[in-house]
Amino acid sequence: MRLKEKDIEVGYLYLNTVNQYRAVLAMKGEFMIYAPSLEGAAPLDLKNTKMPFENQPFKKCQIVTFAKKDYQVFAFNGTEATKHKLNELQLAEVIAQCNAKSAIATL
Repeated sequence: MRLKEKDIEVGYLYLNTVNQYRAVLAMKGEFMIYAPSLEGAAPLDLKNTKMPFENQPFKKCQIVTFAKKDYQVFAFNGTEATKHKLNELQLAEVIAQCNAKSAIATL
């Protein structure tokens, strides 16, 4: 399923149809910065507190480009949805894992 631009929010985790997690880190105007995991990522579970973005470079793109990919419903923190809110610690870990702090500041 495709997302609408208005459905994309900072601090949320999405899963596309090639099982790649994407965490939205910042948005400004029509652009955004997100962290992609490797494709074929294993499902996240609550016992594994580590986010799947270690050594993955962040990406900058247009929000409309991000929205046009195919996404799927997935389970996280006991609920199933197309997007899941990351808590502050998880979001900070993703930013650190993909070294996006300076890119976010300059967006």
